[in-house]
Amino acid sequence: MYINIENTLKNLKKYLDIPSPGGYTKNASIELEKDFKKLGLKTYFTKKGALIGTIEGNFSNKEISISAHIDTLGGIIKEINKDGTIRFHKIGGGAYNSLEGENCTIITRKNKTYRGSIVPKHRATHIYGVDVVSQKKDEFNMILRLDEIVCSKEDVLKLGINVGDFISMDPRFEVTESGFIKSRYLDNKSAIAMILEVLNIMNENNLKPKYTTNFIISNFEEQGHGVSYVPPKTEELLAIDIGPVGEGQTSTEFGVTIAAKDKRTVYDYDFRNKLIDICENNNIDFNVDVFNFYSSDSSQAIARGLDVNFACIGPGVDGTHHYERTHIKALENTINLLLHYITE
Repeated sequence: MYINIENTLKNLKKYLDIPSPGGYTKNASIELEKDFKKLGLKTYFTKKGALIGTIEGNFSNKEISISAHIDTLGGIIKEINKDGTIRFHKIGGGAYNSLEGENCTIITRKNKTYRGSIVPKHRATHIYGVDVVSQKKDEFNMILRLDEIVCSKEDVLKLGINVGDFISMDPRFEVTESGFIKSRYLDNKSAIAMILEVLNIMNENNLKPKYTTNFIISNFEEQGHGVSYVPPKTEELLAIDIGPVGEGQTSTEFGVTIAAKDKRTVYDYDFRNKLIDICENNNIDFNVDVFNFYSSDSSQAIARGLDVNFACIGPGVDGTHHYERTHIKALENTINLLLHYITE
């Protein structure tokens, strides 16, 4: 089946351009609900704000659920300093030094936006010399420099900026001629784009799921409590996330990763083997991996006591929770695995 990678990348950029740091995902979820409805899915929101879209299958005696989180990393204002700079807390994982030099947007309670950038307190070598090299990068030494004429805390407050306002870092999305995709927040906007492409392919080829399938778009995965509810007939919960690429890992930027274990738990062995069999029978490039500091919607759901079978897959991504990179081939392989899993 033909995968429209241009359409996939278009949807990826679309959702990367909609800020959705954890706790501020409503706009992105509402937009995705519109796309789900265009593709014929029945939709509803949980009390917690997760979006669920359902497509009827050939069999309804049991259901499968596929999750992807729409929340990303980001920041939230902790304190406005006397000089008009802003102290912030990170939302989700990652390190403060991964944000150095990044442009960003502040979103106020009344949805007004302001631009700024993340810089160290002591940043100019012409002033501080080599001390800037050894300065620790943490919540006390990294600040948001506001791109407004402000000289005091009072100046900032007059703009309507307050403690608790959200901060979204610029994704800086780029696709190279060699097929690499670079951006912040490929974790997990790439999953959103892949789900939409799977649904497009199914529509265009009149494919129907074997079992009624629910797509759960969670909104707090980066906070460690993504999926709190699955439709009652769900027997299998498959999380789409990312496969961290790096030293000691088998994941690559060109294949789909099937998780065997993460920081929380081992994944179900039979479910994992079923996914491996699909890959081997359909010439899908895959890797099985074990992760050090990682959890997914499905392992978080199990940790909260949900009684479902669970697994996790995703494209291999380099530099996770930093400026991330993957390759078009990884998206294609993940889409292929999803299609076969849903329809066979």
